[in-house]
Amino acid sequence: MGSPGLSNQATAARIGLSEPISTGGPSEFDVIKTRELEKFLVDAGLYESHEEAIAREEVLGRLDQIVKTWVKNISRAKGYNESIVQEANAKIFTFGSYRLGVHSPGADIDTLCVGPKHATRNEDFFGELYRMLVEMPEVQELHSVSEAHVPVMKFKFNGVSVDLLYANVSLWVIPEDLDISQESILQNVDDKTVRSLNGCRVTDQILRLVPNIQTFRTTLRCMRLWAKRRGVYSNVTGFLGGINWALLVARICQLYPNALPSMLVSRFFRVYNLWKWPNPVMLCPIEQGSLGLNFWDPRRNHKDTLHLMPIITPAYPCMNSSYNVSSSTLRVMTEEFQRGKEICEAIEANNASWDSLFEPFAFFEAYRNYLQIDIAAETDEDLMNWKGWVESRIRWLTLKIERDTNGALQCHPYPGEFSDKSKPNYHSYFTGLRRKQSPNPQATTEQFDIRMTVDDFKRDVYMYNSLKATMWINVCHVKRKEIPSFVFPGGVRPPPPPSGRGFEIRPVAQRLPGSNSPQPDNAVTGRKKRKQQQDEVSRGAVSASDSTSLDDSPARKKIQLNNFADTISNSGFPGNICSNGPGITGFGQSKLIEQQSSSEQTINFQGLSEEIDGAVELKSESQYDGEIEGLKTSVPVTPELATGVARPGEGPTCLAIQQKFDLEELEVIFSVLYILLFLCSIFYRKMAN
Repeated sequence: MGSPGLSNQATAARIGLSEPISTGGPSEFDVIKTRELEKFLVDAGLYESHEEAIAREEVLGRLDQIVKTWVKNISRAKGYNESIVQEANAKIFTFGSYRLGVHSPGADIDTLCVGPKHATRNEDFFGELYRMLVEMPEVQELHSVSEAHVPVMKFKFNGVSVDLLYANVSLWVIPEDLDISQESILQNVDDKTVRSLNGCRVTDQILRLVPNIQTFRTTLRCMRLWAKRRGVYSNVTGFLGGINWALLVARICQLYPNALPSMLVSRFFRVYNLWKWPNPVMLCPIEQGSLGLNFWDPRRNHKDTLHLMPIITPAYPCMNSSYNVSSSTLRVMTEEFQRGKEICEAIEANNASWDSLFEPFAFFEAYRNYLQIDIAAETDEDLMNWKGWVESRIRWLTLKIERDTNGALQCHPYPGEFSDKSKPNYHSYFTGLRRKQSPNPQATTEQFDIRMTVDDFKRDVYMYNSLKATMWINVCHVKRKEIPSFVFPGGVRPPPPPSGRGFEIRPVAQRLPGSNSPQPDNAVTGRKKRKQQQDEVSRGAVSASDSTSLDDSPARKKIQLNNFADTISNSGFPGNICSNGPGITGFGQSKLIEQQSSSEQTINFQGLSEEIDGAVELKSESQYDGEIEGLKTSVPVTPELATGVARPGEGPTCLAIQQKFDLEELEVIFSVLYILLFLCSIFYRKMAN
């Protein structure tokens, strides 16, 4: 598997943008480590059986027959003469992990149907072909996503999962030997067709640009498995997807053309741990082309300068395949690159094994505070549609939190959902929360209120075009010890880890048994709330009536949205993009790794005299009704307000981040009180005289 196989003869000619870092071959130690790595992959079950491979080929052959029949049917229905009907043709192409040769058992097949210009996408592909597939007993779980950025039909054919895209090119007849890698195939087509064709074109180009295809495949299998186990494999949640990891691995193969997989895995972590993002990763120079299509160029396109981790596709038009990456997810990945580098160095010193590198990330032990996003729908089909929409919006919650806290609150979304078997059509998603480490000691006194952020996210979710009254979403804060047991393997909660780093959270909103909504904590009285509110105002917090008093200084960035007024700071998304645009390739010693604060922090919310340090509070609207006299609460944000769909719903859950009172601030407060008491005593003494 890792031995020299299919080769593009890298030793004869340079492949890529630059000369290789090293053309040295493997040592005997590297050969041994590669065999160990290959055995690990086999034991992990990454290779499908011969029977499964044959079943996939049969499905592709049957699918090709179906689309050929479909295009003839629609040509006849549109009134074309019989000669044109007989010449009408459509062709199936594959891309993604299956085309790269790195798919695992049970993985779906990414396919593309290329049809003639008269076979339209909406009416014919998502209309007539969809109806044909519905009537076939071999097809199960058929689901169309016609409004997606890249429209797709998803289904299972004889148990094999298939994602089917469509591209209607400007040809009346599709030849069997059609070469979609030619630039001319993009002439006179719409943007959705360009994006649909891009998957196949990029996959084929990657295979042309790597020096040894077999070594590339084995290394890519390693990195895909590593990314999935470490929780950084998901394009939709802001990490990297299959094509992103393929491009990163391909670049390492170019830099070390004669290395074996064990060497390439080690070099992968070494290179990308030192990579100076946002310098782009590219396999070849960017082609400007002759068709005038937009391509990635930060010198001309301002939005391209905002990309934090650009990984550029090699086929025209070249695009950034990792535009979903945020500051928080980039931080998680750079920390994982650092960890991988250290473990690979231990492996090379015979102080560790491959098992330690691929150890799953203990997500529910890594943080003390989490956001839990619960969704539900009435039927399986509704849940599938609702789930896909919500998943596509979760990364926006991360971006909104980064924006509204100026990057001080970091998020780690878990790339996957959990289902509670006791609740049908119910899924949960989780995001870890932690404070960004800052060299400024005053940063620990920052106060944030992101209730508005959560409500804004829920409003966006409820803008779903196909929203039904039975579709529901709830966002709440949970502490580590409150994570529901159904997320753990076998439903068994592991023993709590030793006290670690981070900040402690005590929720103001508590869950009642059988309830999905946070409930008021009766221990917090209105008097204490009023006193806390007054003290916060005296410390300079922003009130709803004075949104212009927001202090954006680094020492004290505060957002206080008691009335849910729109006082969010317009600071934009944080980033480290150079205004002059990124370079081509580069290495440096700067790292974006941010460690959690090692200070032990506790929460107590019984009054001013008790310490508040790093609290994250989650409040429902019911907590504000009647708890604070004179405090006007907002109307709950419901789907009815957002979309006009009538349904009984819960008010928005809210999230607040509160920080520690400084001793100096307490001294000022007590000094003011002492002066007032002194003046009052003088006044009463004069009155008595």
